[in-house]
Amino acid sequence: MIKLECLTYGVGHAGEGVCLLLRIGTYRILLDCGLSDLSPLLEQTGKPPADLVLCSHAHADHARGLLELHQAFPQLPIYASEVTTQLLRLNWLDQSENELPQFCHALPWRTPIEFLDGLTAEIYPSGHLPGAAAILLSYTAPPENTPPEKSAPSRSYTVLYTGDFFLSNTRLVEGLPLEELRGLQPNVLIVEGSYGTARHPHRRHQENHLAERIDQAIAHQKSILLPTSLGLGQELLLLLRSHHYFTGRDIDIWVDGAVADGCDAYLEILPHLPTSVQNFARHQPLFWDERVRPRVRRLTSEDRANLGQSPCIVVTDETADLHQYYHANPGTWLMLLPWEADCQVIDSEVESPAALATETYLLAQHCDGTGTTQLIHNLRPQHVMFMHGSAAYLSDLTGLDELHNRYHLHSPASGTRVELPIGETFLQPAPPDTGYEGELTELDAVVMITLPKAIAADPRWRGLADTGLIEARWHGDELVLRGLPQRELLRPPESDRLMDWMDANSPLRSCCGNCRHYRSQRCWNDASPLFEFKVTPEGFCPVFESVQIGEQDAEP
Repeated sequence: MIKLECLTYGVGHAGEGVCLLLRIGTYRILLDCGLSDLSPLLEQTGKPPADLVLCSHAHADHARGLLELHQAFPQLPIYASEVTTQLLRLNWLDQSENELPQFCHALPWRTPIEFLDGLTAEIYPSGHLPGAAAILLSYTAPPENTPPEKSAPSRSYTVLYTGDFFLSNTRLVEGLPLEELRGLQPNVLIVEGSYGTARHPHRRHQENHLAERIDQAIAHQKSILLPTSLGLGQELLLLLRSHHYFTGRDIDIWVDGAVADGCDAYLEILPHLPTSVQNFARHQPLFWDERVRPRVRRLTSEDRANLGQSPCIVVTDETADLHQYYHANPGTWLMLLPWEADCQVIDSEVESPAALATETYLLAQHCDGTGTTQLIHNLRPQHVMFMHGSAAYLSDLTGLDELHNRYHLHSPASGTRVELPIGETFLQPAPPDTGYEGELTELDAVVMITLPKAIAADPRWRGLADTGLIEARWHGDELVLRGLPQRELLRPPESDRLMDWMDANSPLRSCCGNCRHYRSQRCWNDASPLFEFKVTPEGFCPVFESVQIGEQDAEP
């Protein structure tokens, strides 16, 4: 029986990079190298940590350690898709392009390549980012030293590593082709679980909600600041250039930092982008355009001094000094931050003045819980190893009965060794206990729910207990508790929307904002197709129910 195990140098918890050493037979394959500190890999001086390295995509948390690894072991072969080899340089913008060695070799799509005797690799597009690849490894063990009459056919072992993946199409990337992998039945599936078991609205609904919010802010003479990253930044720019809210509108969109460098890199890989994007680029520039409105331009030092004098949009790198954009007049800016999968948003590290309005939005780049389980059920692996996501979210996935009852599930921490026995008796460990037993006390005026102190150890507790206020609602026979964050409490008073009641002819009289089921920016009418989704106050639906002004004033 061959040895099949995975040593986790980094699994993507709490912002750490992803770096996995897969041992299959006598070979060692390093999957990604997103570590900022390579000392665990370099402990054995002079000896490469692996026989070869395969990089799934160019995001820093999967690739930032590759250059240092190459410098330490120049003979260690490193492979990725052709597009990824072109985007990797964006991880080292402090070095000139001429100084960067071409250390990464390009692999063709859907073509098995034999790297070592009996070991082949094949890559498939995985969505998420141009060039991102799911890596299928196959190993055929050499025949054992047995007499010919007793020899058995060599057995093959397969491991599929998804990297970061997305089943849905985005504006610049086509989703993972699930049809091509259906029924693959790999022995091991190493899959990301960034969003845990969360369920997201349709991608187009996410885009429309974000576009509507930006449109509302500009209508109120607000400038928009969008700190973002490679991939998401370019998605935002194409959304702003092509959405009907903004086409032909006299708005300046300024692009700064690494996002601008990413746009230049995308123009170089244009032949690899979806056909719809290439058709768009035939009629007008994909990003840089001073002629067609809205205008998209690279931000210069001269332009920076005039920012905010009229409503504009700034798209910049999430690690930039954001104060430089809004410092002159924070009150005229709205900062929109992407909701991240680690139960936090990136503004946890952003210090902004009280006058700067800050909100979050969802424009997912990874599969939600439904997409993740859909992939697993279609592939039907024996072992499933989760990585890339908060430990709490991955624990939610390993606790799902629909997965736990069918597959051997693993959710290791960094620095652990995971054995993956194939064809042997394997006792499934008990699912993680994510429930808490408490007590309910009904008093004359209030109802008290008491829970054990252990619940506060979960990293999600901070979000729930942020203000000490909660909202409770029935979901069937179950009572769901939700924390009310500071940002929600600090929103402008709902009384602003009541002004529309003064005009009996206003089309907003029957909008979501004036519906009795609209609370906390979401629809709670179970008869509505938008039930539980985040909706814009100006939206409409066929089951609108009017709320009386008196009722609204009585709300806390």
